[in-house]
Amino acid sequence: MNIEEFREYCISKKGVTESFPFDEKTLVFKVMGKMFALTSLERHPVAANLKCDPERAIELRETFDGLIIPGYHMSKVHWNTIALETNLPHELIIELIDHSYNLVVKSLTKKLQADLASL
Repeated sequence: MNIEEFREYCISKKGVTESFPFDEKTLVFKVMGKMFALTSLERHPVAANLKCDPERAIELRETFDGLIIPGYHMSKVHWNTIALETNLPHELIIELIDHSYNLVVKSLTKKLQADLASL
């Protein structure tokens, strides 16, 4: 998956915005104001940080050693860095984006979840 495909998929999800809150090269995707994905526009090979359930994060890192690693500049417990332009199955990357998005949605307040549902 290239960076444009990654971006297009992330922004297609309900309630998602994109911004550059840290600097002009780190693109951040938020659902209802909470971050679920980010990527550097200047990093090669292209990679993205995605939120992940801690137990699943460890399992993924062991299964896809070197392609999925602890989150770069993030909590190593809750974030993974995913190599996008690799042999990782496209379906797996989509699933991991969805997993990250869903984890953040579940952590939203009931009011924000209701606001998201009404979009």
